[in-house]
Formats: sequence, C-alpha cells, structure tokens
Amino acid sequence: MPSSSFVGSSLPPPSSTTTANRRRPHHTIKMSLNPNPITTLTKLLWGQSLPPNLLISAARSAWSATWHLMMSQLAPSDPTGRYTRSASQFRLPLTNNNPTISRQNLHLYVGLPCPWAHRTLIVLALKGLEQSIPVSIAAPGADGSWEFTNPSLQNKDSSTTTLLPTTDKANRCKTLKEVYNSRSGGYNGRSTVPMLWDADNKEVVCNESYDIIQFFNSGLNNLSTNPRLDLSPPQLKAQIDKWNRIIYPNINNGVYRCGFAQSQEAYDSAVNELFSTLDMVDEHLEGSRYLCGDELTLADVCLFTTLIRFDPVYNVLFKCTKKKLIEYPNLHGYMRDIYQIPKVAATCNLGAIMDGYYKTLFPLNPGGIGPAIPYASEHEMLSKSHNRECLSVVEENDVNALIL
Repeated sequence: MPSSSFVGSSLPPPSSTTTANRRRPHHTIKMSLNPNPITTLTKLLWGQSLPPNLLISAARSAWSATWHLMMSQLAPSDPTGRYTRSASQFRLPLTNNNPTISRQNLHLYVGLPCPWAHRTLIVLALKGLEQSIPVSIAAPGADGSWEFTNPSLQNKDSSTTTLLPTTDKANRCKTLKEVYNSRSGGYNGRSTVPMLWDADNKEVVCNESYDIIQFFNSGLNNLSTNPRLDLSPPQLKAQIDKWNRIIYPNINNGVYRCGFAQSQEAYDSAVNELFSTLDMVDEHLEGSRYLCGDELTLADVCLFTTLIRFDPVYNVLFKCTKKKLIEYPNLHGYMRDIYQIPKVAATCNLGAIMDGYYKTLFPLNPGGIGPAIPYASEHEMLSKSHNRECLSVVEENDVNALIL
C-alpha cells in the first residue's frame, strides 16, 4: 500500500541507540474480555493502517453486487436504473354504489411508517369512521415484511394518543402475508399496506390507497359521524385530479425514485423533478391555503403524508438533499396547518416512521442506526402558529369547523 502523509506510517521509528546488550522492554498485549475476532485479526494483519487496496476493492465489489441484488428485490427498476413501482392488485370500482362491497364488517390494515397507509388513517379519522371500521396496525419485521405485535410488550406513554402497532384484530394472524394468504384462492404477490379487508367474506377488498380514501370519503357516509365533510367535492374534482397528476409521480413517488435509484442518471433525473415540483407547489401555496383554494381535499392529504416524512427521512435516507422542507416557508406552514387539524397529529407517530425506514431498509442503511428527529419535525415545532387561515376567502369553509 503506498505511503500517505494523511494516514501516516504504521511502522515504529528507528531506534536511537546502538547498544547491542541494551535490554528490550517486554510489551504486553491487553485483550478485552470479549474480543471481536474480526478486529483482532485486522490489528494483527495491518495494525492501525487502512486495509490494503486489494481488500478494499474486493469488499467494494462484493458489497456493490450484493446491494444491487437486494435492491432488485426491494425496489425493481427498469434497465436505466429508474425505480418502477408495482401496480396494486386489488382495486375498487370507480363507483361507490357497487353492491358487491360489504359496508358492514370492513377492517383496515395499515403500517405506521407507510405514507400510503397514512392517507387512509387520516381520512378515516376526519370522516369519523373509527368506530365503524376497526384498524389493525402492523410493524416492519426483521426481513421488512409486515408483522403484528403484542401491545402489552410496548412502552406506552399514557399522556399521548399516538397510534401504536397492534395485534391482528380481525384474523389473529402473526403476519400480514398470512392475512393475504387466507383469502379464497390464496395469494402470491406482495403483501402491502394499506389493505381493506372484508371480514365476512374473508376477502381483500382493496390495497390501493387512493381507492380506499375515495371510498372512505364518499362511500360510507351512512356509517360516518362526519358525513358533511367532503374531501372531493364535485366542483373541485378536476383540480384534485390535476394536482394528483403532478404530485404523485414527482413528489409522492418522486422521493422513492430518488432513494431507490440504481444509477446516477436515474437519481439525477428524479431529484431534479422532485425539487422543481416542490418549488412550484411552494410558490402556489403562497397565495392559496390549500392546493385547491380554501377547502382541504384528498390531494392535500396525499401531499401531507409525504411532507411530514420529508425532513426526518427522505432528505437524509433517500438523498433528497437539495433543500429541507423547512427551507420552504409556504410548504412547511402548509404542513403545520394540516397537522394541526383535529385528529391528524394523532396519526403521525414520527418515532415509528423513522424506525420503519432507518431500521428496515438495510440496503440504504446497513448499520441500522437511526438519527435524531429533526427539530422542525418535532411536535412542538409542528404545533407552532402558521397563520395560513388569513389566506382563506370564505371563513366558514375552514375544515376545523367540520371536524367533530
């Protein structure tokens, strides 16, 4: 290995004495009680120096090959390395009047880290469907699959109403995969959240998040304690669809296209599209309280669940590093505005969200070390005044007045 003044020499300095019969001191090697065999071996081979170039090259090649293999399973990509999200296999029909959908014994499966599942929790809460549709909350297992846990084994803070993982309340299964497999005909696809389950017929109703939130918004008003709230009013449908076409590919899925990119070109393209879209949305929100004006809509819910994860997760782990969300004054205020709507904050368990990413996505964080929650993402900061109500033209349209 070439010598380097930065690293320094690992050889002892030459002796300054020539006395042949000078007694040499005995050096004792201190061993820890539980020595790490790898650390001990490396010290014997090359002391305090860096490993040889050949070993570094071999390790880098092996890790690169292993990383690409794991990423191909975690996040399939096209030949250019661009992440391609798989389509949901269970969809709801476009009409909410389909007689085949049971409305009496539905069950919702979610995971707290997942932004797509988070959408369903927010709409469920805002519409007042908590008592009509029970929820089972899974947590990521060691292999990344969704598992159910015993709530009695968790450290609960009695002073908070934040959601926590649960057992499977509908089927008593240990994993979400078991639930999927229990449907008629079984299942061999990915066991994803959110998933809406028909407990009477033992069947998956839907595992597409947007279908579920549309259904919760307008298909279950007979069960809702807040049927007056409409997050997709007919007069705003065209605007909601327009915003969804912008937000989904460039922001909701855009952060994943950055984090799961498997080539530099794929990452560069994704990160530029992400931040150009965030710039545009931030500018729009300077004069509009919500995306479609004075009324909170499904488009806002979809954007919010990405924004709340941006600084603590996507900025760091997914390399969305051009800006932090707090550097966008309108976007950050907009996020705080939605966070402060009654019932929304209780769906945001930032600790579970961060653990679900940093301790589960091994290819992106092999050490499994989770960083501290950024100050801008702490409850105290998110609860600060946003003053965005001054942008509302019609005061009675304030969504807070409609939440029971």
